Amino acid sequence: QVQLVESGGGSVQSGGSLRLSCAPSQYFSRYCMGWFRQAPGKDREGVASISRDGSTYYVDSVRGRFTISQDQGNNTLYLEMNSLKPEDTARYYCAYLMAEYCSESPLVNGVAYWGQGTQVTVSS
Repeated sequence: QVQLVESGGGSVQSGGSLRLSCAPSQYFSRYCMGWFRQAPGKDREGVASISRDGSTYYVDSVRGRFTISQDQGNNTLYLEMNSLKPEDTARYYCAYLMAEYCSESPLVNGVAYWGQGTQVTVSS
């Protein structure tokens, strides 16, 4: 069974930073990876993704503040989050994305596997 284990969430004040990590139990060359988030009462939304050639894609609300990266040695996925805002408060999920969804901002419909998520809370 594929497992994606997220870590690094926590509580910070507005303007602070956090770094999320996602360690996959298996690597699939046919998939790419991305981050999603879901705030209370809202739909899950894509945040950022990274394709197999290293191209990155971001949703407009985080572009310039968040950086997605991936360790090519162990395939661990990261999300560096800076200048955090209260509206970034959500549960953040790591995911494997199907190949046809790897050239655009991440879409929920493109997810093959989900992690369990890690909570990020930003206070004003």
